[in-house]
Amino acid sequence: MVAVTSRSLRVLWLGVMVLVISACQTTPPPAFGPQFAQHNEGFTAVVVAYAPEMEGILGRIEADPNASITSTVTYKGVKYRLGKYHDQPILVFATGMSIANASMTMQMALDYFPVKQVVYMGIAGAVNPAWQPGDVIVPARWYYHDESVYANPDPANPGQSVLPEYYAKFMQEQPARKAADPHYPNYKPFAFIHPDEVLIIKEGMDKPVDTAYFSASNRLLSAAEKAMNAMPAQMILDQRKAKLHVGGNGVTGSVFMDNREYRKWTRDVFEAEVTEMESAAIGQVCTVNDVDWVIIRAISDLAGGQEGVNVEHIYDKEVSRVGANVLFAVMDELAKAE
Repeated sequence: MVAVTSRSLRVLWLGVMVLVISACQTTPPPAFGPQFAQHNEGFTAVVVAYAPEMEGILGRIEADPNASITSTVTYKGVKYRLGKYHDQPILVFATGMSIANASMTMQMALDYFPVKQVVYMGIAGAVNPAWQPGDVIVPARWYYHDESVYANPDPANPGQSVLPEYYAKFMQEQPARKAADPHYPNYKPFAFIHPDEVLIIKEGMDKPVDTAYFSASNRLLSAAEKAMNAMPAQMILDQRKAKLHVGGNGVTGSVFMDNREYRKWTRDVFEAEVTEMESAAIGQVCTVNDVDWVIIRAISDLAGGQEGVNVEHIYDKEVSRVGANVLFAVMDELAKAE
């Protein structure tokens, strides 16, 4: 009986020692986080919002003997096409419409693939009355037009609103910020809607900061300007020659803008050329990830400036075709620099 007990104690002691030694050994941490931390080399992301725009992109790739889609992977339901364009690796995908979808799918792309630059193309509504369906605009800056406070009227001051304390402080900062930045908005309310700014944080920042807009990469803007200047005339439905323009401001929101008065307000406040539903989100994600980006927008409608029904359904495929022509002209210009 005593021998059995001693043997049992020895077995127990050995087991404890094994556990102690195992606990002292270093176990590598699980592989959490993005797959790629560096994006200075890798894919050019060729990105659109939705199906009619994707048709134009894939049609151009299929027709070009020096371009191809070689494989497709799907993450969380989003299809990412991998291929080549004139010996340069490309990643082709659609963000889906809206700020939320654009943010999600772009961040996924940057997490799962080494993307060195983003060239985004899509349709937009014209805010500047100088533009018509078929014209193509490449804005230098993108603003959120509906990041805002919806306020109650002030019963003691007709025509004024009861504003939260933080927003009143934000408005007090406006004169100094406007004086320091020529691209800063001319903030004013639209009825009960008081424009605000998105807070962003990225590597190197101690805390989030108010951000009025996101600037496209100068290198890609220069490539777009060179490409557009060299392009042949782009005809819209065989009726008119499209205007091609680089520069100015675009605005992004969570709404399909189709209101004349609100359109005028975005022109007054942001000096907007065009409006749509994804680009500022793309700019924000790329800015936070330090990835170069540029947005090409082909005008499909007048964002409420028209009389009667919006004409977006008439022009979406036609102007997407012209937008795709501009995109690949930009891609050709970028290929020359490689």
